[in-house]
Amino acid sequence: MADEKIKVVAYSGYRGEERPKAIFLKNQEIEIIEILSLWVEEGINDKARKRYFIVKERGGSIQKIYYDEKAKEWFLTKN
Repeated sequence: MADEKIKVVAYSGYRGEERPKAIFLKNQEIEIIEILSLWVEEGINDKARKRYFIVKERGGSIQKIYYDEKAKEWFLTKN
């Protein structure tokens, strides 16, 4: 199953989309209250970078999202 493209409100620092502050799921804005983990993965062949975040929403749910630097898009992982 493919990851779902989502809209994210993010703090933008010198690198652009640096830190998610809220995500939109089913047209509803959900505030992120804590970033539990973050890391960067880089593709071996194409050197495409993805910045992953495990976040806790205001309602307590945990989501794994990432920013694809090549596509300049945010995604919600399905695993």
